[in-house]
Amino acid sequence: MNYGQFLQMMPEVILVVMLICVFFCDMLTRGNERRALMGSAVIGPLVYLIGHILIISPRYYDNVSAFGGMYVSNSSVSAIKAILTFGALVVLIMAYPWLDNKATKGRAINGKYAGEFIMLVLSTLLGMFMMVSSGNFLMFFLGLEMASVPMSCLVAFDKWKKISAESAAKYIITAIFSSGVMLYGISFVYGSAGTLYFDDVAQRFAFFAQYKSQVPMLIMGMVFFFSGLGFKLSLVPFHFWTADTYEGAPTPVTGYLSVCSKGAAAFALMTILMKVFGSLMEYWEYMLYVVIVLSITIANLFAIRQKELKRFMAFSSISQAGYIMLAVVGASQSGMASLMYYILVYVVANMAVFTVISAVENSLNAPDNRATQMSTYNGLYQTNPKLAFLMTLALFSLAGIPPFAGMFSKFFVFMAAAEQGSFWAYFVVFIALINTVVSLYYYLLIVKAMYIKSSDSPLPTFRTDGMTRLALTICTAGIVLFGVCSCIYEWLFANSVM
Repeated sequence: MNYGQFLQMMPEVILVVMLICVFFCDMLTRGNERRALMGSAVIGPLVYLIGHILIISPRYYDNVSAFGGMYVSNSSVSAIKAILTFGALVVLIMAYPWLDNKATKGRAINGKYAGEFIMLVLSTLLGMFMMVSSGNFLMFFLGLEMASVPMSCLVAFDKWKKISAESAAKYIITAIFSSGVMLYGISFVYGSAGTLYFDDVAQRFAFFAQYKSQVPMLIMGMVFFFSGLGFKLSLVPFHFWTADTYEGAPTPVTGYLSVCSKGAAAFALMTILMKVFGSLMEYWEYMLYVVIVLSITIANLFAIRQKELKRFMAFSSISQAGYIMLAVVGASQSGMASLMYYILVYVVANMAVFTVISAVENSLNAPDNRATQMSTYNGLYQTNPKLAFLMTLALFSLAGIPPFAGMFSKFFVFMAAAEQGSFWAYFVVFIALINTVVSLYYYLLIVKAMYIKSSDSPLPTFRTDGMTRLALTICTAGIVLFGVCSCIYEWLFANSVM
């Protein structure tokens, strides 16, 4: 084996080196030394990794293939890796105050569990990198499991809370069944094509589709594979785990699960549907139409009924996954660009909401979930106007209100889906537009609680720490600038490889 091929996997190699550094820093340092060393061992290399993916990889590692085609990379893969790394960076920044809080029963940042948290986050990021760079179904499945297993540990990280262990159990059990369904679909693919390499499978599927040979087996494999990946995206009807898991997981983990995991799965799904199952588009596009309408509509209706913020954001994420799938319907270069742009905007808007929720939790130090009840935010503007204002900006972006970036992201996915040109594509876009109005209503419920509703015992005035302010600054800047700066979408469009 030519070990020089590892040099073509520089983002993954950098992540592995970071994992090793964090491991030794966690093992060899104590107290305040651990705080400084682990901060430099994570945040510094993550910033470098984003720069490497954006600048060096497109220039020197574009359109590379390693290990017989099992690992592939191009400019669009480098772009989505940068977005996922950016999301992980924001999660680590917002998680520092939570790890340093006394409410975590001694698990301070200079305690023995902070290193484990950081290593688990980096491990899931490594698995997502392998997912989006896979050129083989086996490599894709290994990357998926590399991301899923550490994620289940993160969900159960707050092991002193019963609800955290319960949510992790639900996540693991559902993940096991979804992995089994996906493997069953991959077995159909291998049984009909005789190979697991994406390019070879695509060629044989095109031949079979042309002569109407083995089409039922191909469709069965595609449906089972889509069902397994639909769990990661929490699309309806594969969404039942989402609300309970989001509610029980620690808030930084919930944010990470809602943006990075969903972003990697959406990119991988679009790549495989277009690259491998492109010859079967006449079948899977109608399946997508049904799933999109169900996901957006059902999630919006259930979100209206929620009184707990993390469950509320769970159904919001299901609805947002439906909007992301509109880009897949386009099946074009603009569809790929709009998908990556939507994920980028979703990262900053969603993480801004979860950073505010985490700040409120850290200030209350409540042993129960009182800090995440919507009634707790009644009158927040009176005691903490800055937090209420930033929360409002993030919610407006998620709802798609101009001039924030969320409006532009929704516009681009609507245009990508409409470019498909069929009656059903226009119909699905129309349903999505109607649901945007519904989503505006339930997002405004939180704004109403913060600005209009009064409370006999409102949240006390508190000052957030430096890391929380840094995370909110990054997210707010993204909410405002990602929509105004057209060069971002133009860059993503130029780097979208079909």
